[in-house]
Amino acid sequence: MLFMKAAIEEAKKGLSQGGIPIGSVLVKNDKIIGAGHNKRVQENDPVIHAEIDCLRSAGRIGSYKDTVLYSTLMPCYLCAGAVVQFKIAKVVAGESQTFKGAGEFMKSMGVEVIDMDLDECKQLMREFIGDNPELWNEDIGKL
Repeated sequence: MLFMKAAIEEAKKGLSQGGIPIGSVLVKNDKIIGAGHNKRVQENDPVIHAEIDCLRSAGRIGSYKDTVLYSTLMPCYLCAGAVVQFKIAKVVAGESQTFKGAGEFMKSMGVEVIDMDLDECKQLMREFIGDNPELWNEDIGKL
């Protein structure tokens, strides 16, 4: 739960900056080596999702096979593609109820996927989506 708490803090940081409250951390050998949050709004960049920002933060580490990606929301197909491309072994999502994401795709590609189904993550997203439906629909490509 420690690593998911760090991802939740990243999500809250993004929200406080006027962005979408999704956070992520990358863990290797029980240490956070990268952290990020969705910055699509803040940087006017459609591909800076939390997981992408997190991977950028970690930088080049050679092999990602022994890493675990924690994200407050089930990764979308863009981020799932990065997970598969870099052979990240495991993804732990805070929830997938407000957004189904690409969990099944990642599983089909050999990634271990765990959905923690956390109320805190669901509440964060429900409040944001309720307050910002147009921005959310833009984020998930439904405009």
